Amino acid sequence: MASAQELVQSCSNIFTLPEIYLRVRDVVNNPESTMDDLANALKIDPAISARLLKIVNSPLYGFPKQIDSISRAVNLIGMQSINDLVAATTLGRTFTGMTAELMDLPAFWRKSVLCALLAGKIAKASGIEDSERFFIEGLLRDIGHLVLYQTIPQRAQSALVEAGYLGSPLAEVEQSNIGCDFTEVGAELIHFWNMPNQIEQAIRHQLSPNEAGEFTLHASIVHLAGALADHAELKPAQASQPPVSDPFALSCTRFNAERCPALLKEAQEQLQDTLACIYPLAMAA
Repeated sequence: MASAQELVQSCSNIFTLPEIYLRVRDVVNNPESTMDDLANALKIDPAISARLLKIVNSPLYGFPKQIDSISRAVNLIGMQSINDLVAATTLGRTFTGMTAELMDLPAFWRKSVLCALLAGKIAKASGIEDSERFFIEGLLRDIGHLVLYQTIPQRAQSALVEAGYLGSPLAEVEQSNIGCDFTEVGAELIHFWNMPNQIEQAIRHQLSPNEAGEFTLHASIVHLAGALADHAELKPAQASQPPVSDPFALSCTRFNAERCPALLKEAQEQLQDTLACIYPLAMAA
């Protein structure tokens, strides 16, 4: 049996965030930094700047006028939101060095981006301000499985098969067979990356959002987005019933579950354009 921390440490040399994200994070974490400092840091990487502008001009933000400069984008959505978007748009680079014979990486990223879009939409539908901040949390919902399939691929695959055969929750089978589950591993990876605590706790407690303390809202949004993303993968005969959601998550967010089909349709319509910014390789798959 291995702990989540041991698994992350064993492949920490592979899961290293790109330099541009680290540079942006340093600027954002410096209380003396200005918006101009952040804009200048971003301009060093024209590709990331272009991706950021594409996302800021997407329906995720819904600005009525075209945002044509990084400086204007920074001033409009703020430092922390820019930091989150840089993380989102560079994550694909982070995993280019991993081997995943048993994992369909394009499929993984398609589902992760769908979950990210759903998280933002569910937050907005629940009346939560700055709902786009939940995009990064939805995107990272399943990140622990990248670590599991990199470090113990056979056992991770066996847990998936067994869960499907038994009809048991995947996390329960992973706990029994591996000693930890994808939520713990994902949270440890986010902690290793020194990302905000709210993201770490949202991922760690997504299956039991009532245990997330002050971050119950974040864990609840990730839970609901994940449940809907999972439901979207079911065959038509299995998908006749609505997604299974934790009652606490519904109560915490005051989300109307009847809106799920409409939000899923919106997210699916925006999926390809968003994938182009996050993980372009998934578009051709």
